[in-house]
Amino acid sequence: MNIMPQALNKLRAKLDYDLVASPFSALPEYKAIRQHENLGALLGIKNPFFRSTEGLQGRHTLIDGKPVLNFAWCDYLGLSQHPELVAASKDAIDTYGTSVSASRMVSGDTPLHRELENEIAATIGVDAALVFVSGHAANVSTIGTIMTADDLIVHDEFVHNSAVVGMRLSSATTMSFKHNRLDQLERILREERTKYKNALVVIEGLYSTEGDIPDLLRVIELKERYGAWLMVDDAHGCGVLGGTGAGLAEHCGVAGDKVDIWMGTLSKAYASCGGYIAGSADLIQALRYSAPGFVFSVGLPPSMTAAALAALRVVKREPHRVARLHANGAYFLREAKLRGLDTGRAVGIGMLPVMVGATTRAAKAVTSVLERGINASLIMAPGVPVNAARLRFFLTADFTPDEITRALDVTAEVLRR
Repeated sequence: MNIMPQALNKLRAKLDYDLVASPFSALPEYKAIRQHENLGALLGIKNPFFRSTEGLQGRHTLIDGKPVLNFAWCDYLGLSQHPELVAASKDAIDTYGTSVSASRMVSGDTPLHRELENEIAATIGVDAALVFVSGHAANVSTIGTIMTADDLIVHDEFVHNSAVVGMRLSSATTMSFKHNRLDQLERILREERTKYKNALVVIEGLYSTEGDIPDLLRVIELKERYGAWLMVDDAHGCGVLGGTGAGLAEHCGVAGDKVDIWMGTLSKAYASCGGYIAGSADLIQALRYSAPGFVFSVGLPPSMTAAALAALRVVKREPHRVARLHANGAYFLREAKLRGLDTGRAVGIGMLPVMVGATTRAAKAVTSVLERGINASLIMAPGVPVNAARLRFFLTADFTPDEITRALDVTAEVLRR
């Protein structure tokens, strides 16, 4: 009798029995968080993340029961409390309930979704648009769907995490170029393009940590010369850039359909939630039936859909909001320089950083300005390069010059200390 199978089975059973799942505390992500917490405690730095907002009072938010000027929200046009958006959201709940409770493909589609997509496409100047329940999902699903292992993706080093995750999902070869260094983009396309079936160039409209913009005309010229698609993540540009807030294309004087794929969010200037992809009718049709973040996800809630639709119409009717935002950005940029504050490469529209450098100094600074009534954001590695930490200020059309002056005075005083 051969006893080897029995012995092996006993050994397997013993091994199976002795196997123990690792604790989640063994994850490198968890260990890194604990290291930061311990370092912060050692240096007397409060955790600057996950602050609880307890309510809004105009341009102030309540944190620990105290009203502070809120420069940490991307409510660029001051629409999050606009009565038309609030009313539209409530009406949608009365009509459709709180959720469509299904993928739009199977049974969760509503006329509101179609109206919103038509409004987005018309604003940008392209054939069609598709609304996703999340801006992050819009980027991940689109790049992961249209690109394959046979393809090449070339991107600015500072594109958003959602684009990077989509690139990994696609299995395409990816190469990056230094921020806004279009000579490097050209070199990569010249040397590598012919080795791949399709090529995609990915840039942003308004860079969310730098506050600057790309030379869109030059990028379009390069993508056309080398036969590539161009995707612009205009999450911080839609509603913000251009005379009417139509985005990067309007800002640069370019027709919207010169860009193959537009991505944007509804959670910033449009004061709602979700994201969109806009472009040719063929692109949108392909994504409508293939993008997993759309096909296998619940549709955008009716209240958020209605709020975004109302926001687009308010912006179209009230372009003075965009003009006020631009004026506030120019004022912030000018006054910051007068106080010796470093705003890096920012062009002075919407988002402006104040460069600090060391992460520990920036973490102390963001806590100190909060104690003085200014709610700004801390941006640190890996979101930006090491020793390039900064305070990030999101401006709105509703801030007054006095409020911006106060924020800058407090920041300058804190950093001098």
